[in-house]
Amino acid sequence: MDELRRLSSQRKKAHKRLLDLKSGTYAAFLDMERATYRDGHLPKKAKELIAVGISVVIDCRSCMQWHIEQAAEGGATLKEILEAVEVGMEMGGGPATVSARFALTVLEDVFGRDGLLDSGDEPPAIRK
Repeated sequence: MDELRRLSSQRKKAHKRLLDLKSGTYAAFLDMERATYRDGHLPKKAKELIAVGISVVIDCRSCMQWHIEQAAEGGATLKEILEAVEVGMEMGGGPATVSARFALTVLEDVFGRDGLLDSGDEPPAIRK
């Protein structure tokens, strides 16, 4: 779990630093992110689940953590997020199963160990 806290801290520090530097590129990225994840033909929750699967395929730990947390906050159940991880595993083949192990660590952090062992069919009780 220390790695998860470290990733969150690094992400927040970099975000603040780029905002303080008034990075036009970063501002444009944030605009694109807001446009991408707002509800549209696909709801935000579905978009976050897609991003979870992609994060597994590209083995981006910070991305997995962020999008799993965002999916959970958007109402995705543990089972829905796990299926998104599984889609990433299938799309990425063997190497993605290694990434999926990290996603399980994030799921345990978000839902708790007992929540991970539960059915996960209900909206999450997010621990934070």
